[in-house]
Amino acid sequence: MASPGLSLRQSGFGATSRPDAWWVQPLLVFLGLSAFIIYSTWAAFQGAHYHLGPYLSPFYSPEFFGSSSHSWFGPSPGWWPEGVPFSPAFLILWAPAGFRFTCYYYRGAYYKAFWADPPSCAVAEPRQHYRGEHSFPLILQNVHRYFLYLALGFLFVLAWDAWKGLWFEDPATGRTEFGIGVGSLVLVVNVILLGSYTLGCHSLRHLLGGRLDSLARFRLRRQAHACSTCLNRRHMLCAWMSLFWVGFSDLYIRLCSMGIWTDWRIL
Repeated sequence: MASPGLSLRQSGFGATSRPDAWWVQPLLVFLGLSAFIIYSTWAAFQGAHYHLGPYLSPFYSPEFFGSSSHSWFGPSPGWWPEGVPFSPAFLILWAPAGFRFTCYYYRGAYYKAFWADPPSCAVAEPRQHYRGEHSFPLILQNVHRYFLYLALGFLFVLAWDAWKGLWFEDPATGRTEFGIGVGSLVLVVNVILLGSYTLGCHSLRHLLGGRLDSLARFRLRRQAHACSTCLNRRHMLCAWMSLFWVGFSDLYIRLCSMGIWTDWRIL
């Protein structure tokens, strides 16, 4: 059979036959992540207004060294290089940042939004060769599981911070008593959202699901895997809600500490 000759033409960047507004989602992701990166970087460099009474900003927790009463080991360490600005956030933010940066969802999101790799499904990208995550530097994304272990530890610390945020010092007696402020609720919601995001992680599901059939008698493990799977179905929603709320938690404590907002006591 005779077949007509076909002429294939290389598509240029952004070329697509899609009729929808495919660029809206990557644009929103770019703006959202950019806003968070700019704010969190600025907040980390401040080194001030990150605590108020029993409240401690999640950007600074755990506070290994610092000037607040939440500090574990006292003020800034003597081994910190002279001339280099010190902030307690510098010692800990790399861990949650690494967890999010290597997250399966965020990888797909910022590959599209920042690197246009590709900009969206069925849309031409600006490069002709695909290297994937099997070569340097993206092969380093495989450390995500180890960042997961750190993130789980951070959840316990932040849960403890939320519990401490329910105990206030009475100025008259100097005694600590149970109470609820708006900031208390902010920190509790922060732990819930971060927990929903972290516990729905793909890596955690794989850890819980490993050899699950041969360990069917461990009912608790099976239930934990089912719970993680349920959260994983909403991983994108949990990722964005927890990202927004952890930033809002720092902003709330910062503005209250500066006297711009008032932390209203509910109980």
